[in-house]
Amino acid sequence: MDDKTLTGAELVNPYGDNREKAEQVEEMFDSIAPAYDFMNTAMTFGLHRMWRNRALNAAGTARKSADTLDILDIATGTGDVAFDLHRRYPGARVTGVDLSEGMLRIAEKKLKNADESAKKLLSFEQGDSLDLRFADESFDLITVAYGVRNFQHLDRGYAEMSRVLRRGGTLCVIELSEPANALTKACYRLYSRHIIPALGKLVSGDSRAYSYLPESIAAAPQRDRMTALMTAAGLSDCRWKSLTFGAVTYYISTKR
Repeated sequence: MDDKTLTGAELVNPYGDNREKAEQVEEMFDSIAPAYDFMNTAMTFGLHRMWRNRALNAAGTARKSADTLDILDIATGTGDVAFDLHRRYPGARVTGVDLSEGMLRIAEKKLKNADESAKKLLSFEQGDSLDLRFADESFDLITVAYGVRNFQHLDRGYAEMSRVLRRGGTLCVIELSEPANALTKACYRLYSRHIIPALGKLVSGDSRAYSYLPESIAAAPQRDRMTALMTAAGLSDCRWKSLTFGAVTYYISTKR
């Protein structure tokens, strides 16, 4: 996709300067990494754990085979989804990839305190989700939690995920979204555009990161528009389900 044709969240940048979006996203997550886990819990009132559980349950149900050997967690951040996947699939190899070195340092600290099984089967590495180093059809399950709206090119990100996903494999995307109901959306926007940025600035010290959050959510493709992108990338059986009045939506698809 040419930069001149970019739309939506791809045009919303954390710091609004002339650098590539990926560079700004990396800087932002490096900046907020120490506060990230606390802010996730505070701004969602702990609901992010329920959202993750519901989405990963749905992904497990969608699996065509009981065997899940290789899992990729894109935009792994501090590793919470990767650790949950290890608990769910204790014999699987789980690889977490993220742009941010700061976030990965926290994931690695968690791994050092984990049991020997996790240390053997979990790994984290820095990498670009739009240019994955893995061979075609390397993974049985791919997950992305709250990451796709940060991609500089959404279509390229989905194409890469489709490329490295094995036939019969499952993709699970969890993403924040805006409620469809007008009244609920008004309350949501008040909270997300005023209270969250103020709290984020206070806790993380980054005055821009948590203003970028609601801006990127509002601009990102949601629900049917998101599944259309997934279908265009070669994925099939794409479907979505919104939770908590539409504040978050998860997407499930498979590769035939």
